[in-house]
Amino acid sequence: MDRRKLLKFGMLGSVFALVKPGSAFAEMEEKNPVKAVDPAKVFPKIISTWNHGLAANQKAWETLAAGGSSLDAVEQGLRVTEADVTNRSVGIGGLPDREGHVTLDACIMDEQGRCGSVAFMEGIDHPISVARKVMESTQHVMLVGEGAEQFARANGFGKIKTPVPEAKKAWKKWKKEQQEIAKHPQVNHENHDTIGMLAMDKNGHISGGCTTSGWAYKLHGRVGDSPIIGAGLYIDNEIGGAVATGLGEAIIRVSGSHAVVELMRQGMPPMDACKEVVERIIRKNKNLEGLQCCFLAMDKNGSVGSYSVYNGFNYAYTDANKHELLDAHFDRRW
Repeated sequence: MDRRKLLKFGMLGSVFALVKPGSAFAEMEEKNPVKAVDPAKVFPKIISTWNHGLAANQKAWETLAAGGSSLDAVEQGLRVTEADVTNRSVGIGGLPDREGHVTLDACIMDEQGRCGSVAFMEGIDHPISVARKVMESTQHVMLVGEGAEQFARANGFGKIKTPVPEAKKAWKKWKKEQQEIAKHPQVNHENHDTIGMLAMDKNGHISGGCTTSGWAYKLHGRVGDSPIIGAGLYIDNEIGGAVATGLGEAIIRVSGSHAVVELMRQGMPPMDACKEVVERIIRKNKNLEGLQCCFLAMDKNGSVGSYSVYNGFNYAYTDANKHELLDAHFDRRW
């Protein structure tokens, strides 16, 4: 061993000698195995749920490519989906509840842990931007219903008329087909039921957001996981972030997105963390028919993973070299 290597080995040995088994520092390291991020390996990227994430990612990428923040990218990207009149699960084109009302939910969270949310809001343009306004200009996290609408109008947000004619026609058809008033509604499989997005900017900061019109033909007043911090979305910039989509009630019961991030904190790769939370949902639900739940996650190093109960979940991935739709891993095959 040459002199330089010997000195290096000796210095390392001295450092390790200071960290004794059972010491407070060693115990902290065991409990919080967060690895240092190599700045050279961090580069801007965006992931979002379902195929409508492709258009949302494209808009979000314009912000990141211009050197903008992950928070701005998420907001701008999700506004695209909210404004799509052909989308039956998000924003202006969403399908109504069983009373014929389109109620909108959204949340947003940045790298500082700040968050804002709106739920059960009707007739207001761009819920994701209203959620950001709640985050940045109030002491609150969530506003709902009439209060959220009043806040939005007072802050200059535009009005929208819902449902759009096509969604209203679909609702009338559904209503006519009901044999009894208490019949259980069907999950909106065709158009899924939300869009969740995570973005990492050039500084390695992660932000995220979710926006939805919720479960088609739901009970009036129902709110799912999408606007709930810790269920539909969670960010910890030291670790990473996660978003969820699918049957919101099942996701809420396990605090799904928060659970994914905490598993990543313990050292799990994103896909493994998503898989573990999906398996928790499977264990806690006796009837899995139609129970599709999906998680999408990104860690601080930019690694991405996803997992769902059943086949069929896909997500949009965008960076400087790729813009593509990818299939998630899944648990159960039909």
